[in-house]
Amino acid sequence: MSSSLAAIVAALLLVIAIAISGALLLLWRPEPVHIMIKPPAPTATPAPTATPSPILVYVTGEVARRGTRHRLPQGSRVSDAVTAAGGFTDLADRERVNLAGILRDGDQVHVPSIEANRLDGALPTPSGGRLVNVNVATLEELVALPNIGSVTARKIIEYREQVSPFATLADLDQVPGIGPSTLEALQNLVRFD
Repeated sequence: MSSSLAAIVAALLLVIAIAISGALLLLWRPEPVHIMIKPPAPTATPAPTATPSPILVYVTGEVARRGTRHRLPQGSRVSDAVTAAGGFTDLADRERVNLAGILRDGDQVHVPSIEANRLDGALPTPSGGRLVNVNVATLEELVALPNIGSVTARKIIEYREQVSPFATLADLDQVPGIGPSTLEALQNLVRFD
C-alpha cells in the first residue's frame, strides 16, 4: 500500500470517527435546563394615616402670659399649656390645677389664685374626658350635671332625638325646665360635637 493511499485511508477514518462522535454527541445531549424566576408576592403597603392636627387652647389666670392662646399637639396635657404660657406665677394655686388632664381643641385652662375662694375643691381645669357631650350622653351622665334632674334629662334626650341635636349651649334653652341659671352652671361642663 502506498503511502499516499495510507494517508487517504487514515484521513477518511479520522473523518468518519469525527462524524460518529458528533452524531453520538447530538443524540445523547442532555435536556436544556429551564430556569424560571418567581418573584415574591407583593406585600401590602399600609395606607397613610392622617396626621392629627394641633389643638388650640386658651390659658388664663395665674400664669406668666395670661390670656394667651397656644397651639399644642394632640394628646397634650394641662401641664403643657401652663408651660406654653410661661409657667405659674407666685400667686398660682397649683393644687387646684389638674396638670395631668388631657386637653382638647378649644379647652380653656384657668389657673386660679391662692387668694381666690375655693369652690368645694372643684378643679377649674377640666380634663378632656369630663366634658359631657349633650348630643350622645346617657340619662345617668345628664343627671350628674348641675341643676339637671331625671325629668329634665329625659326632656333633653327627647328633644335631641325628636327635634334636632344641640349645636350650642343656647340651644339647650329650648328644653322646658332649663333656664339662664342652669345654662350658666353648664357652661364649662358640656360640649356639642
